[in-house]
Amino acid sequence: MIMEDSKLSPLPEDDVQLARMGHKPELKRNFSTISMLGLAFAVLNSWTALSASLSISLTSGGSTSVIWGLVTAGVCNLCIATSLAEFLSAYPTAGGQYHWVAVSWPQWVPILSWVTGWINVAGWIALVATNALLSSQLIAGIVSAVYPGFVWQKWQQFLIYVAYTLLAFLVNAFMNSILPIIYRGALTWSLGGFVLVSITVLACASPDYNTAYFVFCDFVNQTGWPDGVAWLLGLLQGGLGVTAFDAVAHMIEEVPQPSIRGPKIMVSCVAIGTFTGAVFLMVLLFVAGDMDDVIKSSAGPLLQILLHATQNTAGGICLLMLPLVCMAFATLSVMTTSSRMIFALARDGGLPASRFFAHVHPKLGLPLNGLLLTAFVVVIFGCIYLGSNSAFNAIISASVVALDLSYAMPIAVNCLRGRKTLPDRPWKLPSVVGWIVDIVCFPYYCIVAFAIIVIVSGFQWIVDGRKNFTGPRVETESDIQCGIE
Repeated sequence: MIMEDSKLSPLPEDDVQLARMGHKPELKRNFSTISMLGLAFAVLNSWTALSASLSISLTSGGSTSVIWGLVTAGVCNLCIATSLAEFLSAYPTAGGQYHWVAVSWPQWVPILSWVTGWINVAGWIALVATNALLSSQLIAGIVSAVYPGFVWQKWQQFLIYVAYTLLAFLVNAFMNSILPIIYRGALTWSLGGFVLVSITVLACASPDYNTAYFVFCDFVNQTGWPDGVAWLLGLLQGGLGVTAFDAVAHMIEEVPQPSIRGPKIMVSCVAIGTFTGAVFLMVLLFVAGDMDDVIKSSAGPLLQILLHATQNTAGGICLLMLPLVCMAFATLSVMTTSSRMIFALARDGGLPASRFFAHVHPKLGLPLNGLLLTAFVVVIFGCIYLGSNSAFNAIISASVVALDLSYAMPIAVNCLRGRKTLPDRPWKLPSVVGWIVDIVCFPYYCIVAFAIIVIVSGFQWIVDGRKNFTGPRVETESDIQCGIE
């Protein structure tokens, strides 16, 4: 278990380390180990996100996709987190992956770093939209359960989606100083909710459980694709619940002792998320009842399972309040991280109007313009959802795939250079272990999404990037001293 550090590292030492990577300290290091773990776990939101997105895998592989898809995604992402923790320990900067690519292969800095940065920004903004969409779906399910005859219109769900987005923006913008307290509360709420819901549905459903064969071996394919393809599509749900651990990297400039604490938090949040997510999904499948009812329910898969387990509408809705609040924490934390990623890339000239988006508000102490950009683009995504029934899965796919691809870039470069590019660091894997986890890390699906993002970022590179972006800036020792003074 990770405990709070009794003493915080003095800021000058951390700031000197940041200055060596080319940046002046502009954000306050007010996140402790527990509060940052709370933010990271709120971003993953594993047991809630996995259960709220059951509709993806129930028809794309069924129970085998739900359980074994998560196990597959969990193992892969734990290896990725372990590998990226080395980079984070060596270079604790909010730029994360695009900065790590730059220092790993200097002669290819501009284009490789540029593409990685754009992929990462796209993934984080899409993830904000994903959480807002899942939240709006849970609320829509509650209304459908209470009023079975009510027919939801897309614009009504869109308004809930926008409300969630605006709430996350307002809390981030005007409550920045108490975010560490909020995220400590989010960790307690999430773990407590996981235990409470699991015990309650098991007790209420007893002894009417589905068989172990159904939970671990039942296969369903209603996609129209071949069985193998359908199962791979179902992996998106598992990936959603254990992806986005790089939030720790993009928030690392707000953590004391970043080279030591950051890697531990990154690996811990994935391990906790995989464990809680797997246990909760098993519980849900054991108490789910008839899966046809779950798939077809207008209340949504999660609420339908809770209603069946408790045999009580009020009881099922009360239990759903726990993951619903978790989704609010998730939307909030993902938007926090997205704004920091935008700030970092803009700080290095990687975005149009970079000076504007790299500005830190002097009174609020945060990149307010990065928050505004995130909220604006997320609302645009919502407008796309209004016009397309398939937009929901497309946005989820974009967030998972983009983030996974951004993880693969520095790892691939490091492997191609013989794993010899990183300097000495507190978090260092033995050579054999490092090679094993790196090999597991390479991208395992959805190359099409990569091509789309590369085309967009490549076009922007030709128009603007090649003139203004040279990669992360590295200052001289004299610059460092001047910046600190």
